[in-house]
Amino acid sequence: MSADERVVLTHGIIAVPFVPGIVVPADAVLGAGYVPGIARLGVPALRESDASLGVAYVMGIRKDGSTPLPSGLAQAASWNPDILFKGGAMIGSEARAKGFNVLLAGGANLTRDPRNGRTFEYLSEDPLLTGVLVGSAIRGIQSNDIISTIKHFALNGQETGRKFVNSVISESAARESDLLAFQIGIEQGQPGSVMCSYNVVNGAHGCDSDWLLNKVLKRDWRYKGFVMSDWGAVPSLDAALNGLDQQSGEQLDPKVFFAKDLQAKAASDPAYAAKLVDMNTRILSQIFKYHLDTNPAKPSGAIDFAANGAVALAAAEQGIVLLRNQNGALPLAASAKRIAVIGGFANSGVMSGAGSSQVQLPGGPAVSIPLGGDGPFAAFMQIQYHASAPLKAIKALAPEAQVIYRDGSTIADAVAQAKTSDVAIVFATKWSTEGQDSADFSLPNGQDALIAAVAEANPNTIVVLETGNPVDMPWLGKTAAVIEAWFPGGRGGEAIANVLFGKVNPSGHLPITFPASAAQLPRSVIDGYFDLEPNFAGDPPTPDTKLDANYNIEGSDVGYRWFARNLHKALFPFGFGLSYTTFASSGLKVSGMSASFTVQNTGSRQGATVGQVYLVSRAGAPKQRLAGFARVDLQPGASQTVKVTFDPRILADWKDGGWSLPAGAYTFALGDDAEHLGTPVTVRMAARSWKD
Repeated sequence: MSADERVVLTHGIIAVPFVPGIVVPADAVLGAGYVPGIARLGVPALRESDASLGVAYVMGIRKDGSTPLPSGLAQAASWNPDILFKGGAMIGSEARAKGFNVLLAGGANLTRDPRNGRTFEYLSEDPLLTGVLVGSAIRGIQSNDIISTIKHFALNGQETGRKFVNSVISESAARESDLLAFQIGIEQGQPGSVMCSYNVVNGAHGCDSDWLLNKVLKRDWRYKGFVMSDWGAVPSLDAALNGLDQQSGEQLDPKVFFAKDLQAKAASDPAYAAKLVDMNTRILSQIFKYHLDTNPAKPSGAIDFAANGAVALAAAEQGIVLLRNQNGALPLAASAKRIAVIGGFANSGVMSGAGSSQVQLPGGPAVSIPLGGDGPFAAFMQIQYHASAPLKAIKALAPEAQVIYRDGSTIADAVAQAKTSDVAIVFATKWSTEGQDSADFSLPNGQDALIAAVAEANPNTIVVLETGNPVDMPWLGKTAAVIEAWFPGGRGGEAIANVLFGKVNPSGHLPITFPASAAQLPRSVIDGYFDLEPNFAGDPPTPDTKLDANYNIEGSDVGYRWFARNLHKALFPFGFGLSYTTFASSGLKVSGMSASFTVQNTGSRQGATVGQVYLVSRAGAPKQRLAGFARVDLQPGASQTVKVTFDPRILADWKDGGWSLPAGAYTFALGDDAEHLGTPVTVRMAARSWKD
């Protein structure tokens, strides 16, 4: 490579004409990014799209559409790696058909605070569950001979002040939680790229952190791929020495650091010269590994939306969580003569999360509600619904019933309809978006009062939640049933109806804890939330503005681990999920780093559950960790022996630069969820220490 060629692959632009002065190259595909190729050497251009939940819509500028998967939380609620793989493979196939060869996917940040605006994009609060699932999604994407990222590395726990909030955490706590999720995901998924994060970690920006990028990722984990920045996350040229290989979305940074400046520095400084060779080696190795050169993605338009929609439907169905079902209120009986459907734009579609991950079907959103404002990111601030109407799907499954709809804006009207109906189904929504966290867990726009009034009028009230995070449920005790449908994707309306009427037996289990109140969390308020003006980009209001998020409060005890440590009882615990049948897990046996147990379907219909094995104490001290899990699908009366293998890092501590498993008694238990545990089984383990 010539000196000029060595700074071609090291930086790229935003490939959309939203920012003044941007000229999109003719061979680019409109999307998140573009990095030119090197024709003389046969190196292809990198055409990048956001793609965690589908190929991003980018406000329709390509005049096309894609298949929207359910939110990351919804997919994770399946606890099914195969669902994540198929979803990733589907996204990758659609990306290829549009000409993209790099997907900004693989969101793996743990849910340290469920009010985080991007909680819906991510997977869970547990490093094992997150790592296994994100690895499967990445493998699915890359099975199409394209590159996937894993992101946002690391400890990107909130959107408030996201470009300057300082995540303060000890190395041991980070290694045992957030970093472990990424480590497992990288091992299992082998992503071609790691996207570093906006936030600061222990005083250094995520994309300028020698500790994160050079020491943890490249030295300790021996990662061979390349690190790309998030868009507008590069503070200086020194980021190259600190482990960043590619500056992305360079127009959003203070300067284009990784072009002429980098070239000049490499010409005069041997350290930069060596680093530049390594940067190119890493990028080129992944281009060749995933055959971007020999099997190039070309715009073809050949997308089977029916087949891909079936993938999205299956993901939505497996991710819906039945939270409450009093007296067999669900599935709905065919004898219901009058059904009142209330609220949530259920006559039009299902809610979707917003930001760079926004996906829409061909034809665009069924409903789009702009929230106003100005600036380059104002267009992102729209509440949108996918064109999959639950009302239509309910009518199709209840052809003999009178199904009426009210939008819920007038409580008196909703109550009147509920009183004269056999069943009332209230759709409640709470929007989430990149760039903005939630203040609390309440439902907006008076929906809590609406649900309470309808449930008071009709005890056979079913609540369908379409949310990107947990919500309070002050009306819970008045309802007959509650399902969490999350943001259910492009076939979400049908998935919801299929569960309501029993065409599908719900099998989702919560991948995050639903707290009983914010007071149970490590932080009762998201750091900076009430002190800073909303800012989608997350920029500091002044250059010297400081904001710390002290993650040493909970350390590695994220989510259910924190609840167990403090003896909190959740509204609904991690791992919780009901079914229209019943299951029994028994016979836990532990031998070394493996366990076996039996799961039986003790009910009257086919269904699936998730066998969960937890470490509950170590050397006599309480210590809760999800040690293994398996989704099991069984016919009535059938049973299955399940075997799981423990990752020893889940049971160990990080200390003195490596993993340490202390000698002593280790107690495990089967769990219906993180709070409801079976008979403990204790085994002794020998001491062990090792390096990554």
